[in-house]
Amino acid sequence: MSNHLQGRTPEEYGEKYQDHLLEQYKLYVETSQHVTEKRQNSNNYLLTLNSSLVTLFVVLLSTFGHHRWNVLVPVTGLVVCFIWYSLVDSYKDLNRAKFVVIYEVEKQLPVALFRREWDVCGLNQKSEKDKPVDERYVPLTKLERWIPVAFSVLYIALAGYALLAPVDKKVMQETQPAPSQHEITAAPPASEKH
Repeated sequence: MSNHLQGRTPEEYGEKYQDHLLEQYKLYVETSQHVTEKRQNSNNYLLTLNSSLVTLFVVLLSTFGHHRWNVLVPVTGLVVCFIWYSLVDSYKDLNRAKFVVIYEVEKQLPVALFRREWDVCGLNQKSEKDKPVDERYVPLTKLERWIPVAFSVLYIALAGYALLAPVDKKVMQETQPAPSQHEITAAPPASEKH
């Protein structure tokens, strides 16, 4: 076991060393499960937020027409996607660190279940090129990264549309306030203009 991990040797700790090691191991494995749950909750929240932003963009277009300020919604979405991608990376790093510690503790236990699981999945090997495609395990993190990337591509397309499509003048006229009574009486009738 790593010197950084072990607080005291079994001789220094006493006869309960193995029992307490096993209890600490169970608690630590449980914390790794909590990280997975938090990651899933974050993904669900950010997926809902991104779906809501896309819906908002469509509602704004259908209600108020096309305006340049509509670009604010996809820009906000791009910021959310950047945060989401960063969170996926952060959770990946945290999980990797937790499993390194779990592997070190397993060296002191009768069997190394997590280490073996990852060996079976092929994740502890340097290269998977020799493995058949149907035997390669794809970590969830690799798939999770594509979701914010896909939303980013969508937001770039929506931003391009918001900036490049012609502004809807008809809707702009409908949303302008009606002329006041003073403006109506100040303008000469159409027959007097000739």
